[in-house]
Amino acid sequence: MSAERGQAPAAPADSTSGTPTRVLVLAGGLSYERDVSLRSGRRVLDALLGAGFEAELRDADVTLLPTLTADPPDAAFIALHGSPGEDGSLQSVLDLAGVPYVGSTPHAARLAWDKPTAKTILREAGIPTPDWVTLPQTTFSELGAQSLLDHVVRRLGLPLMIKPAHGGSGLGVQRVTSADALPAAMVGAFAYAPTALMERFVPGIDVAVSVVDLGDGPQALPAVEIVPPDGNYDFAARYTAGITTWHCPARLPEKVLDEAARIAVATHTALGLRDLSRIDLIVGPDGDIQVLEANVAPGMTETSLLPMAVEAAGRKLGAVLERLVSAATARG
Repeated sequence: MSAERGQAPAAPADSTSGTPTRVLVLAGGLSYERDVSLRSGRRVLDALLGAGFEAELRDADVTLLPTLTADPPDAAFIALHGSPGEDGSLQSVLDLAGVPYVGSTPHAARLAWDKPTAKTILREAGIPTPDWVTLPQTTFSELGAQSLLDHVVRRLGLPLMIKPAHGGSGLGVQRVTSADALPAAMVGAFAYAPTALMERFVPGIDVAVSVVDLGDGPQALPAVEIVPPDGNYDFAARYTAGITTWHCPARLPEKVLDEAARIAVATHTALGLRDLSRIDLIVGPDGDIQVLEANVAPGMTETSLLPMAVEAAGRKLGAVLERLVSAATARG
């Protein structure tokens, strides 16, 4: 992908030079979520240009580090989904290059990226998350898949959610209602990661709460209620316009919305996240809330949830990104 450049008038200026703040938006990469990342990156680019920044969209490829060394930007915005944008790798590269960036540190990103690790941290912090078992593909090969799956069903019951231990966008995720369907679901999960997370299915309403820190500590944006077709919020349901219905704010009692916001901020804090995140929750029929996962590089596409929440909060996406970029440059 060639670099995409742009500049808008009245750009926010670097305090030391008076020149417009230069932001490098990193998108693309080689993960399964490349196309979604490019869509996110272009929307971030447009929002930054609209806010007055000098901005450029660039792929994370072999030319990146030489570019950062020869002509470092004032800040970077990571819009890569999947590895390396969410597993701490790209954050480590930016730290090595001395380029400040919007988003979590490498350590925090790694914790959130590994779903079993993140769930363990949440449990230790007293934050509810569904029961789970995690096993690598090699264990099934060495100890026998059928026997292990039988024990998983006895331990967690049915239905189950089968997920890759890493990754996002609903890739490789499947709800299983019968033991006969488990082997195929495991194969699907192993196609995206060498380790699978088998999680007790919790019926309820899917809700996403985005968290942003605009200088006054992490705050929850309005919750987004997700109503996918057939209750399956897979890749197509997430990114194909017109398939899924969203409600923001979510159609839930005020007390439940307040608790969802509290749990989302607590999750963001427990994992040590920074600047922005999206916390995926499930709200049970009795109003109990459990955390499914945390995302350190939330989608920014036309069907993504963080931009919806920003709009519902009465804010402009460009203005929010401006505050986040300003915080990043101040850290630099």
